[in-house]
Amino acid sequence: MPEPRFLVVRLGSLGDIVHTLPAVSALRSSFPRSEIIWLTHPRWVGLVAASNLASEIWPVDSRDLSNVRDVLSQIRAQSFDAAIDYQGLWKSALLPFLGRVPKRIGFSSATVREFGVPILYSDRVGVKSVHIADQNGELSLRAGATCPVAGVQLQVSEADRQRVCRDRKAAGIESYIVLSPGGGWRSKCWPAERFGALCLKIRQHLNLRCVINYGPGEESLANAVKSFSGGAEPIVYDGELGPLMALLQGAQCIVGGDTGPLHLAVALGVKAVAIFGPTNPARNGPYPPQPIVLRVPDAATTHERQSQTSPSLLKISVDQVFDAVRLRLGACA
Repeated sequence: MPEPRFLVVRLGSLGDIVHTLPAVSALRSSFPRSEIIWLTHPRWVGLVAASNLASEIWPVDSRDLSNVRDVLSQIRAQSFDAAIDYQGLWKSALLPFLGRVPKRIGFSSATVREFGVPILYSDRVGVKSVHIADQNGELSLRAGATCPVAGVQLQVSEADRQRVCRDRKAAGIESYIVLSPGGGWRSKCWPAERFGALCLKIRQHLNLRCVINYGPGEESLANAVKSFSGGAEPIVYDGELGPLMALLQGAQCIVGGDTGPLHLAVALGVKAVAIFGPTNPARNGPYPPQPIVLRVPDAATTHERQSQTSPSLLKISVDQVFDAVRLRLGACA
């Protein structure tokens, strides 16, 4: 009996794809010979490829109507046993619906962010898990997987490792800690001046340099962290995905909030200190769970994109984060 053919939909973003990988890994381990076609944004094709979970990866840019039409034609030309929409948005749910896949699995209305999306699914799953990675796993179970989640091994190319090694040597950096101060919207970002002060303490007390990672639109934030770091001599870094993976994999630790690079680093096996404010780490935190996630008990959970740092984040001091870093590294007092 032939194994089923799956269409997986998770278009973006970085952290969300990382939190989808364990669920797709469960599919792959349950059906090792199955074809799994993954639809994702062109920017994240390399990340999906690094997981070695998909038989094929089809890039989809929802703003490019010509591209969408071509992908829909490809879907209709195939015979899929099930499509699994791990994203739960109109733009993701429409692809298997318009592609005429008969079995379309997605979240129920209790979980999706955009009203009405589940009407496009044939199978609506009312999830019981708290963390989004485990919720994704419940969709895989509905598709027939024997377990909800499984381990993920991301492959980093030797070329990217060598490139990052050369860059580090040119900057005079051997051992280092990555700081990831961004996070999509400002209210869930720990302040730049505190990241800068942390960078200085790390240099003074642990004799480690810091690499400040930033993404599109975050250059001023990264430079602000550097300006607040005194004589710590951090370097700022905005490399593409492959070199970023190599940079993260070589780090002693990463410090960041609810942001893609932190989730990617954890998936690569890097020690992490996570700083959370308005988003709930029980749902959106590092996966697998990490020993140190800093969040004050009275933090209010919200996904409203505010322009000011959440008051709950301001209650987390530089000393608290530094002590957490030292603990993660196993450094002596």
